[in-house]
Amino acid sequence: MTKKTEQFRRVSRPLDGVLLFDKPLELSSNTALQKVRRLYQAEKAGHTGTLDPLATGLLPVCFGEATKFTTALLDADKAYRATIRLGQRTTTGDAEGEVIDTRPVAVDEAKALAALARFMGETQQLPPMHSALKHQGKPLYEYIRKGETVERELRKVFIHELKLERLQGDELEFSVLCSKGTYVRTLAEDIAELLGCGGHLTALRRTRIGEFRLDDAYTLQQIESMDEKQRDACLMPLDSLVLDLPSLEVDAVQAVRLARGQRLGMSDGLPDGKRRLYAEGRFIGLGELAGGRLAPSRLLSSVARAAAVANSA
Repeated sequence: MTKKTEQFRRVSRPLDGVLLFDKPLELSSNTALQKVRRLYQAEKAGHTGTLDPLATGLLPVCFGEATKFTTALLDADKAYRATIRLGQRTTTGDAEGEVIDTRPVAVDEAKALAALARFMGETQQLPPMHSALKHQGKPLYEYIRKGETVERELRKVFIHELKLERLQGDELEFSVLCSKGTYVRTLAEDIAELLGCGGHLTALRRTRIGEFRLDDAYTLQQIESMDEKQRDACLMPLDSLVLDLPSLEVDAVQAVRLARGQRLGMSDGLPDGKRRLYAEGRFIGLGELAGGRLAPSRLLSSVARAAAVANSA
């Protein structure tokens, strides 16, 4: 263990909450996460939805107990703003790769709009080899670095919105709202290929994940300029990750029973499904309602500790 790591562990603190972070250019998502974690001196942190180093924008950082509730964000629709360099294909589909094909560009607005319209709705994508998608436990980019390719299956994705933002010379800029698992780099290549000139992605900025928006995010420079109290004020509460779920209030005794793994009978005819759970107005985690019975799904550690205290009393 390095001296720097030892020092960080000595000053780290328990912290729960969600930070909407605007990831800068040329930082990997993990590097960005570690920078934010050190600024907050947080014991535990994770991010939702990886962005490549050449991509910027919204990267929710979850501290402490918030890491238990990231599934909803991973599954959420995402929005991006992207720029294509038309007329040049690269080995990676983005600006990091070498140019392997150059073609003339003859694209007007009408042609661009028609091409974008072709990708609306459900479509299929072949995951790129330069991606973190895993095959036999290893990300695809590790294979391509060794000059190897592996067989990949087409994946269904859904494009909800696709809008032309700018067409100038050999640059085409578009915005897209898409389902999880969509590779915008692949989408950009496919659009450029349909236009007959090929192309590659030169810029990508994530602007939305679910209901979280880039307008509400903080940059690294902003966070660095704050003191601890100001940084903590930027954090959103744990239940902000699951506000799309219906809420359900239980009393303190029922909360302890749930923490012990017990199911509760619910006699008010509530429909089945996941619920945000609150006890005395405080968020305690998630439960699953089925057939009039409420089972614990994912509860906060504080609830489990309260149950342990109740057991020993």
